[in-house]
Amino acid sequence: MGFTNPGIPWSELERRLSDRPPFRGYGESLAAGGERIEPVARPRPAEPTVPYAELHAHSSFSFLDGASSPGELVDEAVRLGLEALALTDHNGFYGVVRFAEAAAEAGLPTVFGTELTLDAYGVDELTLDAYGAGSPVPPKRGRVPRVRPERTGCADPVGSHVVVLARSPAGYAALGELISAAQMAGRKHAPRLSTGEFLAAAAAHRDEWAILTGHRKGAVPAALMAQGPGGGPRAAAAQLGRLISAAGRHNVFVELWDHGHPLDSDRNDALAELAVRAGVEPICTNGVHYATPAGRRLATALAAVRARRSLDELDGWLPPAATAHVRSGAEQARRFARWPGVVSAAAQIGRDCAFDLSLVAPNLPPYPCPDGHDEMSHLRHLVAQRAQWRYGTPESERVPGAWAQLNHELDLIEQLGFAGYFLVVYDIVSFCRSRDIYCQGRGSAANSAVCYALGITNVDSVDLGLLFERFLSPERDGPPDIDIDIESGRREEAIQYVYERYGRAHTAQVANVITYRARSSVRDMARALGWEPGQADAWSKSLDRYSPLPTSNRSSNGSAAQPHRAGRPRARDWRDAGPEPTVNGHNRSGPSQSQHDEAGIPADVAELAAALEGAPRHLGIHSGGMVICDRPVTHVCPIEWAAKADRSVLQWDKDDCAAVGLVKFDLLGLGMLSALHHAVDLIADAHHTNVDIGMLPQEDEVYDMLCRADSIGVFQVESRAQMATLPRLRPRCFYDLVVEVALIRPGPIQGGSVHPYIRRRNGEEPVTYLHPLLENSLEKTLGIPLFQEQLMQIAIDVAGFTPAEADELRQAMGSKRSRERMGRLRERLFSGMASRGLVGDVAERVWEKMVAFADYGFPESHSVSFAHLVYASSWIKLHYPAAFCAALLNAQPMGFYSPHSLCQDARRHGVVVHSPCINLSSETATLEPCNASTGGMAVRLGLSSVREVGDELAERIAVGGPYSSMEDLQRRAELSLQALEALAAAGAFDCFGLPRREALWAAGAVHQGGSDRLAGVVTGAESPPLRGMSATETAAADLWATGVAPNGHPTRFLRTELAAAGVRTAAELLTCPPGKTRVAGLVTHRQRPMTAGGTTFLNLEDETGLVNVVVSRGCWQRYRSVARNMPALVVSGRLERHENVANVIAERLEALDVPASVGSRDFR
Repeated sequence: MGFTNPGIPWSELERRLSDRPPFRGYGESLAAGGERIEPVARPRPAEPTVPYAELHAHSSFSFLDGASSPGELVDEAVRLGLEALALTDHNGFYGVVRFAEAAAEAGLPTVFGTELTLDAYGVDELTLDAYGAGSPVPPKRGRVPRVRPERTGCADPVGSHVVVLARSPAGYAALGELISAAQMAGRKHAPRLSTGEFLAAAAAHRDEWAILTGHRKGAVPAALMAQGPGGGPRAAAAQLGRLISAAGRHNVFVELWDHGHPLDSDRNDALAELAVRAGVEPICTNGVHYATPAGRRLATALAAVRARRSLDELDGWLPPAATAHVRSGAEQARRFARWPGVVSAAAQIGRDCAFDLSLVAPNLPPYPCPDGHDEMSHLRHLVAQRAQWRYGTPESERVPGAWAQLNHELDLIEQLGFAGYFLVVYDIVSFCRSRDIYCQGRGSAANSAVCYALGITNVDSVDLGLLFERFLSPERDGPPDIDIDIESGRREEAIQYVYERYGRAHTAQVANVITYRARSSVRDMARALGWEPGQADAWSKSLDRYSPLPTSNRSSNGSAAQPHRAGRPRARDWRDAGPEPTVNGHNRSGPSQSQHDEAGIPADVAELAAALEGAPRHLGIHSGGMVICDRPVTHVCPIEWAAKADRSVLQWDKDDCAAVGLVKFDLLGLGMLSALHHAVDLIADAHHTNVDIGMLPQEDEVYDMLCRADSIGVFQVESRAQMATLPRLRPRCFYDLVVEVALIRPGPIQGGSVHPYIRRRNGEEPVTYLHPLLENSLEKTLGIPLFQEQLMQIAIDVAGFTPAEADELRQAMGSKRSRERMGRLRERLFSGMASRGLVGDVAERVWEKMVAFADYGFPESHSVSFAHLVYASSWIKLHYPAAFCAALLNAQPMGFYSPHSLCQDARRHGVVVHSPCINLSSETATLEPCNASTGGMAVRLGLSSVREVGDELAERIAVGGPYSSMEDLQRRAELSLQALEALAAAGAFDCFGLPRREALWAAGAVHQGGSDRLAGVVTGAESPPLRGMSATETAAADLWATGVAPNGHPTRFLRTELAAAGVRTAAELLTCPPGKTRVAGLVTHRQRPMTAGGTTFLNLEDETGLVNVVVSRGCWQRYRSVARNMPALVVSGRLERHENVANVIAERLEALDVPASVGSRDFR
């Protein structure tokens, strides 16, 4: 979405966008094309090298078994002059794309393979048949391993290993299919493949694989080293013989390795002799687990994490020295001098098996077209049909130039061969519409008139003058990118449709590689180093979620800092008037003290964690990416089980899929579409009014509401920064919303700057253009470039670029800048500008404006798509606030605010919100008539909002009602004790005349009943006289049970005391004089944008509204423990107000003791 920030200060960006002269002394680093450039190829060694290829290497994509990234392995292989490098991660091709990209950049031949785990679940019948009668290693039939088949959780995982290398793309496809079969036969993290199944596959794919016998856990060396009658040379020869029988003598290779173990030479002698007698070739490998010897420390720590043991506990299983690194041919030749030919044999296999991964790229399957049509003619027919509804007939088009643009786009689609892609997207959108599932295409697809005509998007690109080439151009590498937003509650229906339509063999979801971040890396490394889990978790939680890790943490004498034993400092009470508590005369958490010093993270933990940060931890599932292939997807990338039941995923993420050429479709769940659909349905049921969100009238009252920043719950404009911008921008028309969406970037607004556009809109700065030729592209944004399409239009207007050239310039200036492309296009641009009279300083300033803006710009088409949802949600919030609130509650989790904040906002708009009721509530929030509520409708919370009551139980209760008593409910619905108590605390039994305390008393006794007991035999359900809950206690019970206190914000009950202490409400901040002030409330958000220079923004909520609090870096450090951990705060500081936007600049933070609270949404 273009959130990448430019590599220049925001003040300099603002200066360039405003056309002001440059600041003195600012460098010209970006003038030549930016600082992020494509890396150059790594130099190879100058001295003569011994030919060698490493054929057995694990990267960090072996997940907790390799300590180096594929790129680091490639770097070291190139530095040492290797002939080729094989990547053989465990049971998959997880890292092959990144490996292939790094190797292609360095010019290193690549070999693709894997190390398979066999017999992790025991030995099956097929394997017994493979062993044959009289086997020297007779396994017991039906043997089950004593430990789990997963590689995690045990020091020495079960199963034997075999290394398989693909000799060709056909071998790669066959190996991917075998990996997938093993993964899908087992479970997540535990593939299931027997020796018999592997041998059968090896026989079926003779000459497509090179099979290596493996290291310690390989069947051949393991049999050789085994003690007793089942081990020794005879057993090893039998194992090798089975491999040879299945795969052929010329496809099996015996691995020798030397890791400095005393028995290595003797074992290698025996293996080499075994290979010679069997007529197969011995080779040397090193079983690489890290690029250089320095990686051993991290590798052993990861092994401890995998085994769920400390390094001390795992010590007996760890290798004795740092020997599993990439070695040069010369070093291997010295180590294996007594076995001539094993080094050169490895090099030869590397050369024989190397091929380019691009050879496996698939295509889309043929789209099923009606008789008489191919894909292109069918697409033209569909567009011609549906364009008449959008634009009218060609003879009387409602938007001039629409049909010419459609023909232009269709011609380019035909030229590039992408008709099938558009048909697939159209098919998915048509399915959603046929099932009444809200969806819309967004992103650059909104630049296409074809997408608009087909109903894929709702943006008329012709009327708005959007550049189609931003979406699709002849120079584009790969198919276009169309994101489809689908209401999140029903996205699964669309996913299952794609599976059924195109077949599960040809369709899969894209993975998401979960990487280590600060917290997870500290937690895992602390446990590996032997710290107790509680202490490791405490250190982890002491770190901010996205803060960088320290690289050292030593005290002044050089020893590792020790953890604080005194525990967390006491939260200072807001009533205290004395100075800050001190330790040895110094402030406990002064600004000079960093967060990791305060937490006491030892140096060795911090250093290992910093080295681990960013490394892959495990696979997740992408939010909506799906790929469709013309061949079984397993021939391109293996699939495996996801953690979610019945969901399988590829082993690659979206970037890997794109790099190889897999065509990806993003079916993204969007909570606001669900909320809008819920709202439309609620309005129809309660008000008998049908609302079409695509045909809403433009109303001044909607824009008046937005100008007041009354936008809690409104799509895209509800955050702190967005609400601070609305009163300044003062939107009065739809295009103002388009600009608003684009303006709110992580940089200038959150960093405190006022964007030049806002100054010009408010008359604080004149509208200027560097040259008259820029007016065409920048007029609608007052001379300030906001959109990526404007950058392209500038190149067209000032230099005569074609739209395709302009898109190439946009890509070259993007986040992956290329110095070569930038230099070539810069010459072309300056030449074109000179031909139009732009020369000298003006030309240079146009160029620097474009470079500065390139990363910051936002796609206009994207903004338009989102602006439609901004207006629709604003319109419903204004006209039907109760339905809007209920719809947002039913679409949770989504948005910026918690259900409690949403309900508090609804109450401030006069909406009555009722607690859940056993007989009146549905499973979700509903509307019910109420004359005291705005619009005549109140919100009734749903039963599923009560803790311990899930969706399934809530539906069962709602469908089975009404009920006559708590006992009747228990007999018919059979609730757990926890669910009964939670419902009692939420007041759900008030309809039976049971106040909350009496209901809580009765819950334990009633739970003893059930459908298997006689009615009326429950005893002990009637309580003695109990005091009723106070308003404060009721609010606390509501927050505990449902997370929503409909009738009482916690600060409401402290208002008298707070007012006496000079604490103002949020509403008072808009009228009281600026200056010193105090505010208090629950913390709803903590945010620290990367571009804000360490400033943290807090949102406090009291019973009257929200308060924006700005906390400087120094103030945060001084009060960090309170600011970071306390659910409610009193803030003393300075009130600033500008254009009806109030901010409190914090000077002091204190804890506020509230009866109950809800969790804040921090650092999102």
